[in-house]
Amino acid sequence: MGKTLVGNHIRKLRFNHDEMTQQQLADKVGVTRQTIVALEKGNYSPSLELAFRIAHAFNLQLEEVFYYGDNTKL
Repeated sequence: MGKTLVGNHIRKLRFNHDEMTQQQLADKVGVTRQTIVALEKGNYSPSLELAFRIAHAFNLQLEEVFYYGDNTKL
């Protein structure tokens, strides 16, 4: 079985939300800016709780922020 792809649309969502900075999102969800950087680069998978906090920050459902497999639509 190959590598599992868990990705997100955080960077696009930040841009579409008044060009929110990584620091602003980090402050909103209670993590460091470095955590947001790692998430956007795909170097870190968030806990379920953090994933929900990020989705809530954008007023979106979890599946609208994070995806499993090759789902690059938004």
